[in-house]
Amino acid sequence: MGTRYDGTPEEKLALDTYIKLTRASESLEARLDRRATKHGLTVSQFGVLESLLHLGPLTQGVIGRKLLKSSGNITVVIDNLEKRGLVRRDRSTEDRRQVFVSLTPEGEELIRRIFPEHARAITDEFSALTPDEQRELGRLCKKLGLAGDSPGPDAPQNRAQRQAESR
Repeated sequence: MGTRYDGTPEEKLALDTYIKLTRASESLEARLDRRATKHGLTVSQFGVLESLLHLGPLTQGVIGRKLLKSSGNITVVIDNLEKRGLVRRDRSTEDRRQVFVSLTPEGEELIRRIFPEHARAITDEFSALTPDEQRELGRLCKKLGLAGDSPGPDAPQNRAQRQAESR
């Protein structure tokens, strides 16, 4: 289902594409979330454990930025993981303001046990695309994700300026 908005061709195309991207992402997330929750973890909790497994101890701020979560939200997620004995907080010896979060042995055992299943599920979901399509989708998603981060030639304000100049 595309947009019913009666805008410019550029607006309609962008809205249609956005709708498709959002629906595909939410559908994929819902299917993957069902697998994570069967282990008694929320999606955010799984993301924290996975980040710590692959990146090592991190501050809460770094974890929040990596998972695109607010500082308040990530605090609650880490509090709940800590209550379950899956992570611990350790104050930095160099800078007492910094608190690092790391996996406990129980947390590491859990995420090491369930992550391969998650990786297989993602692989299964993406088998709908060829390897070349997966690479292209990854490239396009990265480009779209970074578009607002820098004032490069493809930044929205520069594209708008180029379009205005070409009229």
